[in-house]
Amino acid sequence: MAAVWALPALAAALLLAAAGQASKYSREANEGLAAGDGKRREAGEFRVVKLNQVWEKAQRLHLSAVKLAELHSDLKIQEKDELSWKKLKAEGLDEDGEKEAKLRRNLNVIMTKYGMNGKKDSHLVDTNYIKDGTESDTLDDPRLEKLWSKAKTSGKFSDEELDKLWREFKHHKEKIREYNILLETVSRTEDIHKNLINPSEENLVKEEILHNKHRELKEKLRSINQGFERLRKVSHQGYDTTSEFEEPRVIDLWDMAKSANFTEKELESFREELKHFEAKIEKHHHYQKQLEISHEKLKHVEGTGDKDHLNRNKEKYAMLQEKTKELGYKVKKHLQDLSSRISQGLQHNEL
Repeated sequence: MAAVWALPALAAALLLAAAGQASKYSREANEGLAAGDGKRREAGEFRVVKLNQVWEKAQRLHLSAVKLAELHSDLKIQEKDELSWKKLKAEGLDEDGEKEAKLRRNLNVIMTKYGMNGKKDSHLVDTNYIKDGTESDTLDDPRLEKLWSKAKTSGKFSDEELDKLWREFKHHKEKIREYNILLETVSRTEDIHKNLINPSEENLVKEEILHNKHRELKEKLRSINQGFERLRKVSHQGYDTTSEFEEPRVIDLWDMAKSANFTEKELESFREELKHFEAKIEKHHHYQKQLEISHEKLKHVEGTGDKDHLNRNKEKYAMLQEKTKELGYKVKKHLQDLSSRISQGLQHNEL
């Protein structure tokens, strides 16, 4: 897949800028809690100083309410992982530094994903949960565009099914983008120098080295390949009426789980958990939509000069903001846990 393997030079430049941004943090901040800075910790959104710095920077960016809430959830997951790593480090359980390196990679991915690397990312388009914008949006991959065009004109899908299929295509596009960001971040941190490899073979050898060393990249690529095959099949044949999942992330997990080393009982248990996970995602989507509507209404009320009406809208907006952040964290944490279980099953298959 050309969109996956051939990253433009601009993307590399963006990620190098992200690395520069991340490196400005002091060693103390990178290691977690700042000593003797209790007041700042109480006032800060997070218990890790560098995450507060990222969050404070995000407030100055023109992110939508939904995107800002999504960033908050990503940073809460990063905070959880950073604090867990601090305990491991204190117990001497990260001697090779691989977990610490992964944390740095994850933070670089977050900063690039939300455009906090000093450069404008053309992919950073705020999701609109009120209107899908399927006509004006693009998929940035000729194969995906071709499949989507055929599906729209095939007559095999109702309007509701086309909306569902579009969400799957958008999810696949985002998976490719996240893979590219992670690949470039890992490539940079591994210090694989261009002058060690024949230029004509550079990309091939580089990807092979990285994929042998980093299981996360392998799993993401496997998911991308499986996802594309699914989109190709659905686009040509239509939806299977017996399909039990609709949310793209849940479909991905179920497809991966069926390839993992699970017993029938474990697979059935996993299926039931995925149903609960899908319900949690739907609830999160509901609050994202309400948050966006509330934000638009708040902007309108601000121009009326009605203070009482404005205060009521501010209170509702603040409540929706907190609920969306909370649910976003729960969804990401649940996804992280489910993905970890599948990863362990896939590792057994490789042994």
